[in-house]
Amino acid sequence: MVDVRRSYWLSALETMRFVTGKRVSWSELHKWKSKPGNNDDWRLVSNWATALGHPMTYEEARDAFQQFYWGRDGKAGNVKKEKLIVTPRQIEKWARRFELNLFTGRTRDEFSYTFDRWPATRYFRTVVTMNDVARKKPYPDGLLKILGKRDPATALYIGDNVDDALPAREARVPFMAILPPGTFEYRKRAARFRELGALALLPGIRALNDWLPSA
Repeated sequence: MVDVRRSYWLSALETMRFVTGKRVSWSELHKWKSKPGNNDDWRLVSNWATALGHPMTYEEARDAFQQFYWGRDGKAGNVKKEKLIVTPRQIEKWARRFELNLFTGRTRDEFSYTFDRWPATRYFRTVVTMNDVARKKPYPDGLLKILGKRDPATALYIGDNVDDALPAREARVPFMAILPPGTFEYRKRAARFRELGALALLPGIRALNDWLPSA
């Protein structure tokens, strides 16, 4: 629902350049992003920097990343560059017919900053952030918390990362992947999503309407 290319992704790239002194590229970022567990950008930075010969703990990576994401020394952070790409009207239409929930890799503070003032947030019955589960993505804890005792087959999870597909598979929740044409390594990512059981590859979230049952 959010374009994070200029917020989370850019922050990860700038953090890597800062801590390693290397001109790491967007293509390298995408390759690391596609590895399980790296939906968490702090984990991504820790793993990537360590692989490049700059050992970093998870906590060190988190602290370095936050300077670029939230900002420092009076300079606005990249969080200001986030863009919501789904209209409140569309969320409202879905909410009239289905129960909507969110399982996100964001912290509660990150979620609140972007979504608390968004009119459509009220349509989500449950929001599970990384602070609300003992094990974050790619573990299925968030999905299981939302499901409760309900049949997983009655739900549908939409995501754009391997760390979305993996918890869906573990929780036995049907999954659809958002994968726009022109995405870096499109064919490779498409094959991986299909391997993990994706029912469909959507060019964007609004394409979900083509798959939902008629009203």
